[in-house]
Amino acid sequence: MRESAPINSVAEPNPLASIGSLEQRWYAAYTYPRHEKRVAEYLSGRSVEHFLPLSNYLSRRKDRQKIIQQPLFPSYIFVRLNLRDRLQILGVPGIVNLVSFHGSPEPLPEEDIDALRVGLAQTRDVRQHPFVNAGRRVRIARGPLVGFTGIVRRMKGNLRVILSVELIRRSFLVDVDLSSLEYLVPATQ
Repeated sequence: MRESAPINSVAEPNPLASIGSLEQRWYAAYTYPRHEKRVAEYLSGRSVEHFLPLSNYLSRRKDRQKIIQQPLFPSYIFVRLNLRDRLQILGVPGIVNLVSFHGSPEPLPEEDIDALRVGLAQTRDVRQHPFVNAGRRVRIARGPLVGFTGIVRRMKGNLRVILSVELIRRSFLVDVDLSSLEYLVPATQ
């Protein structure tokens, strides 16, 4: 007769055991440079929910002007998936990896993606901006980007807010009306 393990022994937890029970969440996928639109087309063909924020740029040539749509966050696309299906996403041509911390993909808040979608659909002038995390913090109280917090800047006589997606350390710039802002009081230490 074989001797069995003691009853009070503790089994090592299996980190993959709970993956099957995860709901769909939004994740940032890192792509090869200039492959964002191609990846979006591929995901559309496979009926995978995704979001590729685009911004319009005016391209000026000697003989013409043309509006070009470019990704707001170069080399990133947002995908909504169940974490157990991540291997299917990682197999998509053009996707390098999901944004992860300590080896585990980090989800984005659902409300942030929803607000970003709605806000960008209703906002005309959105531009890329270098990532910034220092400055006078404000909350947008009215308008299409209500609820977002960012850093206020006065540029060329206009009031602009730099909004950031912390997970991918990317920022974008929007024009706002002064009346739609609430200044946040810095926390005392």
